[in-house]
Amino acid sequence: MLAAAGFALTSCSGGGSNSEKPLDPEKPDTPVAEEIDPPINEPSVAPKARINDGRHATAYVTYYGSLIPDASIITHINYAFAELYMVDGVYKKFDLQGSKARFQNIVNLKKLYPDLKICISFTHGVANSDNKQGGSFSALCKSEDNMKRFAEDCLKFLQDYNLDGVDLDWEFPGLSWSGAACDVTCDTDNYVKLVKQLRETFGDKYTISYAGYCFDKQTTTGGYRYVDIKAMDEYVDYVNIMAYDFDAAPHHHSALADTRAYRDCNRAVNAYLNAGVAPNKLVLGIPFYGRHSFSTSPTALSYKSIINLDPKKYRRNKWDPVANCAYVETMQGVFYMGYDNPKSIAAKGDWARKKGLLGLMYWEYDQDDAKGTLRTAVWNAVMTP
Repeated sequence: MLAAAGFALTSCSGGGSNSEKPLDPEKPDTPVAEEIDPPINEPSVAPKARINDGRHATAYVTYYGSLIPDASIITHINYAFAELYMVDGVYKKFDLQGSKARFQNIVNLKKLYPDLKICISFTHGVANSDNKQGGSFSALCKSEDNMKRFAEDCLKFLQDYNLDGVDLDWEFPGLSWSGAACDVTCDTDNYVKLVKQLRETFGDKYTISYAGYCFDKQTTTGGYRYVDIKAMDEYVDYVNIMAYDFDAAPHHHSALADTRAYRDCNRAVNAYLNAGVAPNKLVLGIPFYGRHSFSTSPTALSYKSIINLDPKKYRRNKWDPVANCAYVETMQGVFYMGYDNPKSIAAKGDWARKKGLLGLMYWEYDQDDAKGTLRTAVWNAVMTP
């Protein structure tokens, strides 16, 4: 395994998904608001100097995005996505989603920023017109031959494009929110077999990470669902915890610590710490969007859309000191959506440093505003001594 450097000088112990999650009906109704009068748009802030001790400021960059990332304030890029081609239970290949030129433009950033790490992120879903849903990871992992050939294809791809590793985004073993097959009898165990095969094929030269949920594996009728955190830990370098979409209005979807919400960052991270994962193998996810609902339009809004909401209808940059998060409310004082702004990102960064976490990641780059307000906030939160 590759050694992971800590996000803090000292530490103490404790797809995303935007699909519907079960909600707890017995929660209080509204956040406690702190009245503030912030400017309509956040002021520009200069990036802090880079600290080269292995900290992560990770951007998910999508195939459908249009922007070339500012890699001066990014340590890692996870390119989303590549998808599996499964036919009648047999692995055929994987391929990038979207334009190959888009992918190559991102890879070319390494020429300008040699220290930039770029990983290919694999989805459980299907987007390419020449492919159809054939069971994806659930089907792949039912065959040792499938997994070996997939791992060999990954290794060749990393070598061909001078990439740094793979990031797996199976949402989730034993539970499908993407329309792909799932099998509660074996998915959770098979995910461990997959990362074990990747590690055996890669050795220590390339990194392996996965997009983590807010729970450890859980029993369900006939088997398990979600990820076996402890078993995976032996083979992966770090986990990108999707610390968002925990709830919907009138609650925050990415609160730092808020028992009114179905889940929060604190409880999500503790799931990993309690399973025995070292803090310096955990990367905390930051959403560059707000969550209103899982079913009612608009379900979510990007940060760049939030700052352009009609000020005659909405008040943004409201602050909830309990959740340590910003939110939008209607002019009638109704909670509309929770979201992250520079103040909440700074709070999460401070909390993560004190926990000894490896860093922060965000989904996704193109949802930021034109100034790069949130990505700069993430960088500064990570690079604070």
